[in-house]
Amino acid sequence: MENSKVQRQEKNSIMDFKNRLNMKGDTLKTYGLLLALLLVCTIFSILSPVFLQPLNLMNILNQVAINAILAIGVTYVILIGGIDLGLGSYVAITGCLAAMFAHPGTYPLIVPIILAILAGAMVGTVNGFFVTKAKLAPFIVTLGMMTIARGGALVLSEGRPISNLSPEFNLIGGGAFLGIPIPVIILAIVFIVSYFILKKTTYGRYIYAIGGNEEAARASGINVKRIKLSVYIISGALAGLAGLIQASRITTGQPNVGVGYELDAIAAVVIGGTSLMGGVGTVVGTVIGALIIGVINNGLDLLNVSSYYQQIIKGLIIIGALLIDRRKAS
Repeated sequence: MENSKVQRQEKNSIMDFKNRLNMKGDTLKTYGLLLALLLVCTIFSILSPVFLQPLNLMNILNQVAINAILAIGVTYVILIGGIDLGLGSYVAITGCLAAMFAHPGTYPLIVPIILAILAGAMVGTVNGFFVTKAKLAPFIVTLGMMTIARGGALVLSEGRPISNLSPEFNLIGGGAFLGIPIPVIILAIVFIVSYFILKKTTYGRYIYAIGGNEEAARASGINVKRIKLSVYIISGALAGLAGLIQASRITTGQPNVGVGYELDAIAAVVIGGTSLMGGVGTVVGTVIGALIIGVINNGLDLLNVSSYYQQIIKGLIIIGALLIDRRKAS
């Protein structure tokens, strides 16, 4: 009994040591990402005098907010070596659900907010159940859920946008506080909370441990299934929050919204230095990755570059980030 306890303590010490090494490596990656972001900003500021105007910079942050929230959520999943391909569909169904309860003079504002987040969390729970209990591949489970959620959004809305939303609800995505857009404030809160969870809590260390070596984490006493289930719930809940913001921003619950959002979110995570193999990455890198994508999109728009070429450029960036990730892994 004592020997097993000693062995468990030794394994925990080894994992803590590895986590400290990863933190040092993550710090170096963060500096590199910041330099890349500054370089991209410098290039676009030279090519377009409008780029550095305060209004445009705030516009970039506002546009990035939804993608960054989705990316932070899926960071939890990717850190354990999982994946979630249904984020865009979750945004659609939770946005439609929130819009159904956001008509003027019907329900208090808190009702659509809670319903959107809870609905996202429920979707994440289903994903986590099939991944952990049924032991199905996350790729297949979330791909199926992507289709189910999109169909659910069409059923809820009867295939039409849900409009006539209350002014209070529309402020969530379109309002500002002290000149700062509310979606940016929400993103800041999500970022701070997630940073604290992943870097300062035992739960966060467990996530990194599972992504680094699942068998070793299980042998050290970590409840791997529970942690895996929880990260899918977090990802779903944040997708619900993003759906709420999206519906408020466009002032309708749109069942066809969110197509491709999951690709942008995963791209931000990968560009931000999180390994698709799990165990390595930070939410700081994820947010910087989302900012890099947002800056590139905004800069290309200012330069009147066709959206077709923008998709090609974005795809090349994703492939480049994956190649870097593969080289580091080998």
